[in-house]
Amino acid sequence: MFSKRTDARSIASQLVLLFTLCAALLLSCGLGVFYWIVVRHAFEEDNAVLADKIIAMRTELKQPGGINAIDREIKNQRSGEPAVYWIRVVDSAGALVTETAGMSELLPAAVFPPPTSSTPTNSNKTYETNSRLFSLSAISEVSDGSSYVVQIAQDRSADERFRKQFRALLGLVLALGVIASAIIAISVTRRGLRPLANMRRMFERVQPAHLNERIEPARWPRELQPLAAAFDDMLGRLEDSFTRLSQFSADLAHELRTPVGNMLGEAQVALTRERDPDEYRAVIESTAAECERLSGIIDSLLFLARAESAEQQITRAAFSARDAMDKIINFYQTVAEDRHIEISCSGEAEVFADPILFNRAIGNLIDNALRFTPANGKIQIAIRDTNKTVEISVTDNGSGIAPEHLPKVFDRFYRADPSRSSGGTGLGLSLVKSIIDLHGGSAKIDSRSGRGTTVTLIFPAQAAAPP
Repeated sequence: MFSKRTDARSIASQLVLLFTLCAALLLSCGLGVFYWIVVRHAFEEDNAVLADKIIAMRTELKQPGGINAIDREIKNQRSGEPAVYWIRVVDSAGALVTETAGMSELLPAAVFPPPTSSTPTNSNKTYETNSRLFSLSAISEVSDGSSYVVQIAQDRSADERFRKQFRALLGLVLALGVIASAIIAISVTRRGLRPLANMRRMFERVQPAHLNERIEPARWPRELQPLAAAFDDMLGRLEDSFTRLSQFSADLAHELRTPVGNMLGEAQVALTRERDPDEYRAVIESTAAECERLSGIIDSLLFLARAESAEQQITRAAFSARDAMDKIINFYQTVAEDRHIEISCSGEAEVFADPILFNRAIGNLIDNALRFTPANGKIQIAIRDTNKTVEISVTDNGSGIAPEHLPKVFDRFYRADPSRSSGGTGLGLSLVKSIIDLHGGSAKIDSRSGRGTTVTLIFPAQAAAPP
């Protein structure tokens, strides 16, 4: 059975969404790594420049009059020009020696890290004030016999602005990339699904009168070839079903027309003039016989319809196939003796089946064999137990069936030789096939012209029987 849960979402929308999400993820990862590399490189470059500045100041302090040289450097800085480096020098007593103008208000001494005698590199402290970003460092050095603490601040506000602008630019690139990915995904998806639209249009052109047409799997993309092949197979099955249905309708009309025509003709003849009671009785008896024939055809067709629509409920039970066979043989024994036909049975097995349907199937086979077995002939029934299945074969020594008719003998109303139908309707073997299908078994026939026919029914064992 098909699942009731279905996914009604569009394949195109799912493909576009997934493609866009994947592109967004890849772009985010790529741009994120690129952003990290650029920012990291700028940060390390600033640290290297600051370290060079600290080394230069250490070298200068070791020279005679180093403090004076630093003081001159600070005072020589142009007024109003933004300072790249902010420098403060404090002696061992904590007194201020010199500093960049305005540094006390912007960068108090307390915000700097403790001084170190080595050149700091990655241990710089970051400090932000008034929307400006500084990298702070402090060193201790001896100059002209006195100890000093030098606090150095590197203004990194320009780098911070660059970082924000760069981040905004990458965000814009990411947004545009996602939009472009969505547009590309829509275009690619439409192009990729175009064969499906073409296939749908071909499906729409299929009409009951043109079931012989095929959509040729080879002309479609590789992914759609299995679908095209399955659709062609379905068309083949539909064509075969329509053909069988048309043939069945024609055969049914023919079968019903004969008894109806007989009854109508006899009634019309009987009404042409006054007749005695015996003649009317004969007409009524003939009409009753034709009605019984019609009733039998209708009952058989109703059973076949219920069997094919899975509405036929069967009740399985384990019973002796030999005992059931003996009862069926006894029922047909009188007819067999009248025609001087011998019916024999061999073998024993326990069959798991519906007893009523089992009797009907075997009865149809024996009845069919009796019709085509000549006088003084034999009908042999064999029962074989193979552990997995139970096989029941009915063999007669009649005229047999030509090989070209064997594939169709289980079809409704099919007769290999209508002139030798012996009053049959052509539904006997169809009923047998439907019954064995209901049990999950199979039926096969073996026949040779002039040597008789063997029909074998294979019933699954109880453990292998379908629920």
